[in-house]
Amino acid sequence: MKDLLKNLNAPANRRSFLKKGLEAAGAATVGVGLLANGLPVFGKERPAETKSGSSLTPGDTAILQFLAAAELIEADLWQQYAELGGLTTGALNPYQVAFQQLDSDGLQYITSNTTDEQSHAAFLNAYLTSKGEQPIDLDQFRTLPSSQATGAQQVGRLTNLMQLTIDTSWYTRYRSQASPDFGATFPQALPALFAGQFTAIPRTNADFAPHNHVQAIANTAAFHFGSIEQGGSSLYPTLAQNVTSSEVLRILLSIGADEVAHFTEWQDFSGNGVQPPVAPFQDPTNGLFFPNFDQNDKPLLQTNLIFPIACEFISPDLPLCAVIRPTGQDQTNAMGAANYLTSSGLFIGQSQEFFATLFGLAAAADAAQRGM
Repeated sequence: MKDLLKNLNAPANRRSFLKKGLEAAGAATVGVGLLANGLPVFGKERPAETKSGSSLTPGDTAILQFLAAAELIEADLWQQYAELGGLTTGALNPYQVAFQQLDSDGLQYITSNTTDEQSHAAFLNAYLTSKGEQPIDLDQFRTLPSSQATGAQQVGRLTNLMQLTIDTSWYTRYRSQASPDFGATFPQALPALFAGQFTAIPRTNADFAPHNHVQAIANTAAFHFGSIEQGGSSLYPTLAQNVTSSEVLRILLSIGADEVAHFTEWQDFSGNGVQPPVAPFQDPTNGLFFPNFDQNDKPLLQTNLIFPIACEFISPDLPLCAVIRPTGQDQTNAMGAANYLTSSGLFIGQSQEFFATLFGLAAAADAAQRGM
């Protein structure tokens, strides 16, 4: 089985929403056609000249447009985390206190990650505009409900953080000498998070208690943080291999490096939730259990390994090397990232038009080829 970033196959009876996403993937050629036809959500015909006197290749444009969409999605989910769990004025709510149990600076990290993703989306769209290309606007799809807990803005959302199925294999992948680029697969660090649906934000004020319940919500969020940011860490360098412009390459490598900085922090953050003094504990409302990883001798669960362990890279005949993985062309791509996010439940409740848009942009990005 290929790495989950490329092809995460959920059981057929897990959620009906996945069928919608995969159907949209099958209809990706429709999305590509819409790109060419200039629908506002996708883009418009590329001009011969731009304000800077040059133009982007169609492939570079497609890659930037998909990444702009991905960053808008990231900014949307991080904004929800920041509203309830980031820096705020006044007394802390129990969700914020639970994050502080994982790291005393956790609220600042959540707020900083949010502003970073917002800056990425704004920059990519502004850059597209500066080159005479159409920026990406997903506002028509901000239709999902907000949390009803005190502190959450009552606005339409792109993403759903209240029914997540979280892939935690990234945690064991980065502690292994094997590489997904050579076909290796990895066990779930927390199989329960991958087997069910759990909220990562308080849905109402009722979720602020009891203590172990709100701590479980914060722990769920922490592993979702890592799951999201490891995806960006791999996606940017993978897509960078197909760009033509040296300036676009600089953009992808630079933003991608910031995604890696996020991921490194969330490696440490999530690990704090599965060791004392937080773990072990169980959510009394649903039975979700967070064990103490320090009580076992499994290297793949070692909580203080927050930097990538050296693994196979480029060729098994070369020495092991500490790298972001996967980055191989046959392991992850834009379509794989779209499927991965869909499979997590992040888009439960979204329209078929949203899926057609997302998968159409992904197909166009994956069709990009590096030119001279």
